[in-house]
Amino acid sequence: MNKSIFQKISLLSQKNAMIIADEWHYSGQYAFYDMKNDQEDYDEIISPELRKNNYFQVLDTDDNLVAFFCLDQNDQREEQVEIGLGLAPKLTGHGLGSEFITVIENFVKNNYDYKVIVLSVADFNLRAIKVYQRAGYVKRNTEMVHSNGGIYKFDIMSKKI
Repeated sequence: MNKSIFQKISLLSQKNAMIIADEWHYSGQYAFYDMKNDQEDYDEIISPELRKNNYFQVLDTDDNLVAFFCLDQNDQREEQVEIGLGLAPKLTGHGLGSEFITVIENFVKNNYDYKVIVLSVADFNLRAIKVYQRAGYVKRNTEMVHSNGGIYKFDIMSKKI
């Protein structure tokens, strides 16, 4: 059996925040997710004050950064949390998405009392949408979001955990 590359979860270090912000570049349409393409996202991830204790790094057995995720509690609905996530560009498209989602869900279940995970995904990102659907997420609605200098359609998906 293959050993998971998702070994250690801890608060995102400043060093790794800078790597994600400045060095992670995705190809083709996925360049949409480069932090430098959205000033607000970029500012949040590089600033300890803005990212608070909401961002987590995921390391492999050799302490290499392989992924990150953030948790954002819904102020109106305390039982749910919105997640944002990113896999290192060199690891995307290799069938690791389902395992990564499970790692995040288990972390949330083991450390928080949330009952529902919500995520939003750009509607062009069919690869991610398939991963989320396979993991049991259901599309609840769509939202037009100001991002990367434009307005984009996002699917809002959720799952009871």
